[in-house]
Amino acid sequence: MAIKPRILIADDEPLTMELVVERLRDEGYQVEVVVSGKEATEAAVNSSFEVVLTDLWMPGVGGMEVVEHFVKHCPETPVIVLTGFGTVETAVEAMKRGAYDYLSKPANLDEIVLTVKRAAEHKGLKDQNVALRSQIHEQIKPNRLIGQSAPMQQLYRIVKRVAKTDSTVLITGESGTGKELIANAIHFYSPRNEMPFVPINCGAIPEELLESELFGHEKGAFTGAFKERRGRFELANRGTVFLDEIGEMSPKLQVKLLRFLQETKFQRIGGSRTIEVDVRILAATNKDLERAVAENVFREDLFYRLNVIPIHVPPLRERVGDISILIQHFLKQHCFKKNIAHKRMSEAAVESLEQYDWPGNVRELENVVERMVILTDGDEIQVHDLPKRMQNVEQIDAEEGTFIELGENGINLKEMLDNLENRLIIDALQRAGGVKNKAAKLLGLNRTTLIEKMKKKQIDFPSSSVA
Repeated sequence: MAIKPRILIADDEPLTMELVVERLRDEGYQVEVVVSGKEATEAAVNSSFEVVLTDLWMPGVGGMEVVEHFVKHCPETPVIVLTGFGTVETAVEAMKRGAYDYLSKPANLDEIVLTVKRAAEHKGLKDQNVALRSQIHEQIKPNRLIGQSAPMQQLYRIVKRVAKTDSTVLITGESGTGKELIANAIHFYSPRNEMPFVPINCGAIPEELLESELFGHEKGAFTGAFKERRGRFELANRGTVFLDEIGEMSPKLQVKLLRFLQETKFQRIGGSRTIEVDVRILAATNKDLERAVAENVFREDLFYRLNVIPIHVPPLRERVGDISILIQHFLKQHCFKKNIAHKRMSEAAVESLEQYDWPGNVRELENVVERMVILTDGDEIQVHDLPKRMQNVEQIDAEEGTFIELGENGINLKEMLDNLENRLIIDALQRAGGVKNKAAKLLGLNRTTLIEKMKKKQIDFPSSSVA
């Protein structure tokens, strides 16, 4: 059985509301009546209501205070104001303070019922929207934030906590770690997520153009300014601005940015009108800004304004456990984009990539996977398909020569190197399935050179028909 929607009526003359209460109950609502604003606010503590109907003029706590209480503590609950002393001014004031609607006494009964019904439907839609948004936030990681390692789990927790605030955030980390993805995630989980997310790369735009990009300009402000242009701060009003590579910003613009952060006001280039906006600032850099401050190339006061909440994105080499997950994600993504049958990567190839240092971080890994998707024959990517700098063909047990100590009696270097070469040739042939062309590539040799070595060393390995 469906639960009946609950309506709260606050009026110090309950007898005047008898017909309204009776009609609402006939329409299937549960109705609770109180005789003061104080009782209305107290009722909200113990119960939830779909709609509140309140008289404006009551002794003690009046209808305006009831509106303000519900807007603050139960913002999802619409409040309808009723009064026998209705004026345009009070109607406007009630709406400004957050009332859903305004009706004057004596109000038409059908009008009251219709307004209550609309308000209840409005709340139902808001509740559904909140529930759906919550599900989306739990089920979807924004913009390719991928990883299950401890450093990434800690990063997710910080992002979700920081997102709820309006504090300025400085995101640091090496190139390719995904600093813009973190900024996107902060915006995604924030109350501003329905408003614009506006990124700008401070290092990719010349100084003379960057100022216009940020603050906009008036028509005729400089040569080429043929029409008025709004800057990124204006475009992002009530949203988020992401200042990437903030460490590349010139000293002159640093001063202007600092003033904007302090006042949230600015003037377009060539303009005299002061514009005020409400934006959240996220910044990112791969530079050591504290060192830049010490070297007098970055303003100390601006650094402290930006560094309210610092977030460091770990390099890929510090979260090796995420590499296989990222590989699978990028394989699926790029095979789909390029309409190529799904490819997989061999365990040996994954292990090789896990042992690579990744100076270009996640961006470099994605580029490598994309290249392998396009260039690799067959449906499985092998070690020999990888770029040579990432191939790990020297997988030899430590006790068989990976780590060799001379000891007191020394070693036979020629014999040791000969044994090492034998094992590498056999390993390459095994990995190549006996195909000598592929084995030679794994070893960085010509096919004829490999065959000569095999004959000299009397290495007998089953030949492939395409060897």
